[in-house]
Amino acid sequence: MATSSGTPGLQELSVAGISFEVHPYEPGSGETYGEAVAAALGVDPDRLFKTLLADVDGEPVVGIVPVSARLSTKALARASGGKKARLLAPAAAERLTGYVIGGISPFGQKRRLPTLVDEMIEAFDTVFVSAGRRGLQIELAPRDLIAHLGATVADLCE
Repeated sequence: MATSSGTPGLQELSVAGISFEVHPYEPGSGETYGEAVAAALGVDPDRLFKTLLADVDGEPVVGIVPVSARLSTKALARASGGKKARLLAPAAAERLTGYVIGGISPFGQKRRLPTLVDEMIEAFDTVFVSAGRRGLQIELAPRDLIAHLGATVADLCE
């Protein structure tokens, strides 16, 4: 288990007693920021998950999908029990979470939002998500992420 210093996300996991490993990185080049992070860490982009914020029928939700895939807003809306979803503007996502774009962690957000995670997460023993700032990732077991966040697992990708 890593130290609790650093970000609200790392502190939340430490307090909860969840086992995780912290991985600092310097992103290189890649087609997308997520792919550059995966390359810098030397991990399969399917194991690196991005945290996105969306509005589903007027309510904010968190969608967690692999950096190698695109979030389907239709699938997110359906899995949330809503009719229509749209990604939030970066400023709105930052305001809701307390993190900056490119460093939004699913942990330690200003308030716990309904969270959905793509079913691909269950294919791995460990996955990577942002620790709460650019240059820092958390590696943990998918079951711990799902259980701690009370996340719904669904097919969320296009």
